[in-house]
Amino acid sequence: MIINAYPKINIGLDILRKREDGYHEIDTLMVPFLGVHDTLEVLPSAAKGCSLQIDGLGINCTNDRNLVTKAWMLLKEQYNIGGVSMHLEKHIPFGAGLGGGSADAVAAMKGIAEIYGLEISDQEMVALAARLGSDVPFFVHSRPMFCRGRGEILSPAEVDLSGLWCVVTKPDFGISTPEAYAGVTPFVPSQPLERRLQLPLNQWQENIVNSFEPSLFARHTALANIKRELQRRGALYASMSGSGSAMYGLFEKEPDYKPIFVGEQVFVSQL
Repeated sequence: MIINAYPKINIGLDILRKREDGYHEIDTLMVPFLGVHDTLEVLPSAAKGCSLQIDGLGINCTNDRNLVTKAWMLLKEQYNIGGVSMHLEKHIPFGAGLGGGSADAVAAMKGIAEIYGLEISDQEMVALAARLGSDVPFFVHSRPMFCRGRGEILSPAEVDLSGLWCVVTKPDFGISTPEAYAGVTPFVPSQPLERRLQLPLNQWQENIVNSFEPSLFARHTALANIKRELQRRGALYASMSGSGSAMYGLFEKEPDYKPIFVGEQVFVSQL
């Protein structure tokens, strides 16, 4: 079975407070981005374990730590399934705040469920996905969702993005989640994100923020430069996705955006 795994962007990311369990309470809108995807092939295997072959972009972790392998281990624990052989063609940049690894994990869960005939509801899969990572549950769905708690509390978002074009640009460096959280200052806005997203799009830039930007822009000036370039090229709204380093801009018409840094990757798609 072959499944395409698509990344996400965050429109607004409020880090509200640090929780007693060590995680942070967040409020964000996650939206699928169709301009790039990983491809995962999942096959049953007579062997008892999980074999994983990765092509495309190199990944800086061993196979046993990859979320695709962890997805199989989780379903093996829950349903006592057999072995699998998986081939991952990697194109979504990592260290980007696009959730590529999490998208791959859900693709693995869905593929394994299909080949072994597991009847797992979306609700059950969301609960399982939350055990793999905070943003993994979002990828069970293929539509904009508000993600709260540590990211695992989902609700459908009635935000009209139809017709907009999105440019996602990734500089030649990544940002780890620990680095991003190390400099963040939690803050509770006077208006929740859902209400601020009801404002006209031309008012989002002043009202919809990503809490990671201030500290990361101070350390990585390229990110601020890319944001300004997106705005200069006509983006109605520009922001960092997740904990970075990918930046994106929303445009009314298909833009002709060119990289401004060596090694910068650019992807374009309608939302």
